[in-house]
Amino acid sequence: MNHDNDSFVAAIRAHDAAVSACGLDIWIGAEPTFTNRLSESPEWLTDALGGTKLNYACDFIHRLRDSLPGSIILRTIGRQYPGEQRPRWNLGLYQRRDGKAHADGLPTDPLGQSCSCAAEQMHTFWQYLSVALDRDGWSAVRFQLEGDMGLRILFCCHEQQLAVDPEKDSRLARSSLHSQAIPSSGAVDGLAEEGLYLVAVGCAPTGPDDSLQPCIELPAFTAVETFMAFLQRVAQASVDAGLTALVWRGYPPPVDQQVAWTTLTPDPAVLEVNEAPATTVSEFLQMSRSIFALAQAGGLAPYRLQYNGVISDSGGGGQFTLGGPSPERSPFFVEPQLLPRLVSYLNHHPALSYWFAPIYVGSFSQSPRADENVLESFSELQLALQYLAAAKNAQPEFIWRSLSPFLVDTSGNAHRSELNIEKLWNPYLPGRGRLGLVEFRAFRMTTDAETATAIAAMLRALVAMLVKKNIGHQLIEWGSRLHDRFALPFYLRQDLGNVFSDLQAAGLGLGRPVTERLYADDWRHVGHVEYATCRFDVDQAIEFWPLLGDAAEQEGGSRLVDASTKRLQLSLRPCSDQKEDLAAWQVLANGYRVPLRQEQDEFGHVYLMGLRYRAFMPWAGLHPGLGAQDPIVLMLLPPGMEIGLRITLYDWQPMAEPYDGLPDSLDEAYRRIRERFVVEEIVPGELADAITPPDDALSEYCLDLRRI
Repeated sequence: MNHDNDSFVAAIRAHDAAVSACGLDIWIGAEPTFTNRLSESPEWLTDALGGTKLNYACDFIHRLRDSLPGSIILRTIGRQYPGEQRPRWNLGLYQRRDGKAHADGLPTDPLGQSCSCAAEQMHTFWQYLSVALDRDGWSAVRFQLEGDMGLRILFCCHEQQLAVDPEKDSRLARSSLHSQAIPSSGAVDGLAEEGLYLVAVGCAPTGPDDSLQPCIELPAFTAVETFMAFLQRVAQASVDAGLTALVWRGYPPPVDQQVAWTTLTPDPAVLEVNEAPATTVSEFLQMSRSIFALAQAGGLAPYRLQYNGVISDSGGGGQFTLGGPSPERSPFFVEPQLLPRLVSYLNHHPALSYWFAPIYVGSFSQSPRADENVLESFSELQLALQYLAAAKNAQPEFIWRSLSPFLVDTSGNAHRSELNIEKLWNPYLPGRGRLGLVEFRAFRMTTDAETATAIAAMLRALVAMLVKKNIGHQLIEWGSRLHDRFALPFYLRQDLGNVFSDLQAAGLGLGRPVTERLYADDWRHVGHVEYATCRFDVDQAIEFWPLLGDAAEQEGGSRLVDASTKRLQLSLRPCSDQKEDLAAWQVLANGYRVPLRQEQDEFGHVYLMGLRYRAFMPWAGLHPGLGAQDPIVLMLLPPGMEIGLRITLYDWQPMAEPYDGLPDSLDEAYRRIRERFVVEEIVPGELADAITPPDDALSEYCLDLRRI
């Protein structure tokens, strides 16, 4: 029996019970991203689309469908970014939350398997479907056009006489949704908005090999009940026509609390899974374990291993989305002060912005904080929160209009923000803008389902706490401390502990098995050594890379930044429980004395400082006159001794030899990291006098070797 797993599951159940006791419905979804970590083709490093990604997605969703009997696969349109001629593909799994099948005899997507399309059979299916739609209070009429998908049916859900003349109404002869760009106004089905649904049937090219397969193209259904009834009629027509395989494509299906809609879509370097929101974190854990297992079985991973052993996430992030069973029951509308309180609380706790974030953070990242925008914006945000606090029963659109100008990046992009409220109550986003949802974007992709679940529990607990009371109050103007103090893991961990204490005080404590998952940061560790009476640690700290060029001109899937600067955290602790005075110890970096700060945490006294340097010369970057400062040579010197330790930090293999391919496992990655942390004892007489660094190379929490 795995007792650690049992205790984690028990803690998650306790969390669900605590949130339920608050009388709240807080649903949570996630967007895990997976990559082929052994591939170095563009589609798995930088590009959204490529030769194999769709095949991986088809295999993934096929096995996901098999694990969820009764579900159906739909190929709807995905996102389209500037510069892209067509929307990206999108595979979705549509299932009833009650576990029942949509209908008996419903044909399934062949997903690339051999499936010939017989024109005669499709014609028969078209006729049977027309009859099935033209009964029980519905009205339908069929007509035929030229082309692959020329078998058409127009129907409505109430009895009325339908006059069909494609020559007079060009909308009835519309081309496939998948063959055209998404207009700036969005993918809107004008006929469906009038209560008229146009279905196209035929043999059409699908998949990477463009083989002809039986297809049905769906209109934009406005209600789940209508779509469910439509599926029943398609099932009956399919049985009558002997049709067992069918590619379902077209507009996305309607979604409410009765159904779960999980999609797979391509994004730069990754395959992104948009999980259907879970009603509890226990449910979230079950679904996440299934998705992680399916990804692994299909050759996909939630992380990448670099040649030198560095462990990074998949490259696509791992966002979380919170809402409710319906827009009206979203916790952000049940308590109108929740979102303003959340904005304020995040401002007070930088750990929630940086501890779990991808490697790239800061003003020009994919998830900037509201206080990382320009100074004038921060001042106006304070005023907006003041007016929101004074509003009684603020309406959804008022909340959205009050905060949407501030939850953006420096170029005004509403999608790139720590809190993305595009789908909260946005009247300018057709079809999906008024869902009562808030997306939390400052999260890297986790390496396992349990860590993702721990984050989900933390976010749900935060929302439940802030529904009950306001904790953040006035915004803090952090200034330079935001990117100086909170670049160091030590201070982020302390701040995260304060968040856990707030939750505990509110009766929403997460429990030790969950907090241990959230504290875990082994991937940051560069190396350590014990010497004399102390332990010296080197850990990766956060660096805030600057954008190259104009942000407004870099609106694609990725942005060009200068990533050549690295920041480390150097820390010194006593080896034992005894109070050891380490104030007289010295740490040198490239011959310069590093002024250590004395701090205290639950483990005792610690002396620490940040260290910045240029690790490599970028092909395009800042400071062309500054060369690479690799390797970094640290010296650890006990008081009154002429000997000590020399610790050389290499960014690559110490002998500058090439690696024999990418690491094949995490163990091999850790071995390569340890190999680059070289410790030697200093021979007496080798030690030169330490140099005091110039004042402009020092901040309160960091020594910047680039300024020396």
